[in-house]
Amino acid sequence: MKHLYYIAILGGFLFTVNPAFAQEEGQSQQQTQQRRSPRATTGSRVETQESNVPELTVRAQNMNEHLTQDIGNARWMRVIYREVDLTKEQNAPLYYPVRPINKQMNLFTIIFRLLGENKISAYEYLDGYEDFSPSHQVNFKDLLDRFYILYKEETVPGGGGVKYVIDDSDVPSEEVKAYYVKEAWYFDQHNSVFDVKTLAISPILFNAGDMGEQRMPMFWLPYESIRPYVSTVPIMTSNINNAKTFTIDDYFRKRMFAGDIVKTENLMNRNLQQYCPTPDSMSREQARIEKELTMFRESLWVPEDTATVAASTNKESKGRVKSVRGQAPDKQKTFKQKASKPEKSAPTRSLRRTR
Repeated sequence: MKHLYYIAILGGFLFTVNPAFAQEEGQSQQQTQQRRSPRATTGSRVETQESNVPELTVRAQNMNEHLTQDIGNARWMRVIYREVDLTKEQNAPLYYPVRPINKQMNLFTIIFRLLGENKISAYEYLDGYEDFSPSHQVNFKDLLDRFYILYKEETVPGGGGVKYVIDDSDVPSEEVKAYYVKEAWYFDQHNSVFDVKTLAISPILFNAGDMGEQRMPMFWLPYESIRPYVSTVPIMTSNINNAKTFTIDDYFRKRMFAGDIVKTENLMNRNLQQYCPTPDSMSREQARIEKELTMFRESLWVPEDTATVAASTNKESKGRVKSVRGQAPDKQKTFKQKASKPEKSAPTRSLRRTR
């Protein structure tokens, strides 16, 4: 009887455990199928993908306030528009790497991710002027649809809205091969400062179509909004010295890039291409504007009088006497030469004696 009792207890235990084991096995098989599904794989990769966007720290905010240039009191200012070609070697630090590698990203990838996380705002690219008012602010979803950027919408739990998941390979960082840079050359008379301030930048997307390669400016972005983020991003500026001693903000603030003038702010709102039809006339006009900027900067400082500088230099050179151990230099010795004695002439006989 005891054997039958133990057998009955063992059978009841197996009957209760078997459904639970079957349920766990079914869940594990379902998870395995989800991992093998390409869609599930993509979603899990995007969810676990790190943003790597630089955070806005308190130090970065304080540095941004310190580096902000006030041009409201400028007595002279000239606004210049330049095109920065990223295919040139001097501008390569803003273009490479075209895909994130070891937490390194180029400028457009940083801008794109900041827009996706709603940390900065972009504004419509208007032909002829820029308007940074809320009425011209660009919606991120409209930006994705306009430039045919693939994305996936996901609902954030807890009523957090909609999140746009974009793979790194779908970010058009490789197609953005140039930037429009709007800068202000100004002279502040109160502080006696002549400097250049970067006002805004606009990425230019190059799209290869049936009609050839097309240039499409994407949006305008105030530079002050992204400077706190890019001021902490180190970049390599030389193929010989691989030490990352500069940041993206240094590249703009120190004007280490090379850009061609395409427009100056004027009353008629014309760009150079409208009145310079040939490449030669365009080059001459660009050189003329660059020369005007250089001449104005040099004319602000009065050069020293060359006669005064020469007189002071001669006076200093005469007063410099090198001494050895505090002793006066040896006087120049003069040697007195003894006068040579006249040679004795041979004795001559008197005529009287000869007679």
